[in-house]
Amino acid sequence: MSFKRSPYFPATVIVLIISAGAGLFAGSYTYAFANPTPRNIPAAVVVTEHGDAPMKRFLAGMEQALNASLRVHPYPNYAKARWSLEEQRVFTVLERHGRGVQMDVASAAGATVAQLLGQTAAKVGRVTGVPVKVKDVKPLQPGDPRGLAVFYISLAATIIGFLGAIQLSVNASTLNPAERVAFMIAYALLGAFTIAVIVDEGLGALTLPFPESWAILALTMFTSGLVFSMFNVLFGRWALIPTWGLLVLLGNPSSGGAVSWPLLPSLLGTIGRWLPPGASVNAQHTAIYFHAHQHAFPFLVLVCWCLVSAVVFWTWRHRHPGGRPPRATPTRC
Repeated sequence: MSFKRSPYFPATVIVLIISAGAGLFAGSYTYAFANPTPRNIPAAVVVTEHGDAPMKRFLAGMEQALNASLRVHPYPNYAKARWSLEEQRVFTVLERHGRGVQMDVASAAGATVAQLLGQTAAKVGRVTGVPVKVKDVKPLQPGDPRGLAVFYISLAATIIGFLGAIQLSVNASTLNPAERVAFMIAYALLGAFTIAVIVDEGLGALTLPFPESWAILALTMFTSGLVFSMFNVLFGRWALIPTWGLLVLLGNPSSGGAVSWPLLPSLLGTIGRWLPPGASVNAQHTAIYFHAHQHAFPFLVLVCWCLVSAVVFWTWRHRHPGGRPPRATPTRC
């Protein structure tokens, strides 16, 4: 019992948590990124009225090479198939091209998937005797040849978002709940602006649609801060553990930013889009490369996490460490 009351007990707990966290951190990222494997790649195929024997041979070869992970969706013409590619419903468009096949890929929709499809198509074309022409119809920006910049800026917004909330809790502990939220909004807006300016103007890595990208980054940072604040009122000083687990160990590997979701383990590919990092990557990615086809879903995910976290934080705000006691009302004589 004396050990539990000593300073060595929480220190021992921290040693065990850090040790386990190190393994989980390495394991989660290795599990997601070390061996990307195709599992479910939607592909659009333009159906033609005349003979399509070359296309059938090519598709059969692709199915075999990709272990039956290609999901074919027929379209009556190229325009509708291309629209589906712009909507990011499919990752490639296949169309008869003379005696062979033309494969349109979009590196902007997923660099790892486009690379895999291009390499596999070339091999299948040689094996099946079907000439294949691979064309990247939506390339990445020159400053981001591997398509990782969106992942990095979203990662920065996520981590700095909850680190800011931690610093407010530790170094500005006298802030009342409403004041704490107001300062989170302030650092989210300013921090997101700084990220966007450095990446766009400073480094030239990405040409951003500045107002939209700024808004997405700010919403990401604010959401991340609110998530920590929610866990702070629920778990007190141990709030960093569930925050780190949700946003970093689970959210970032499953976001689709470093490895596209069709190449992620099935569970990660499914849940990633419902978590703040995945929603941020999706919204930012579409804003930059598919600006005419932005979806409401990632914004709804971020807003829902914001609302749930804010409601929990505000409901149990009396449990939040810090704050100032209310001023005594002077009595009249």
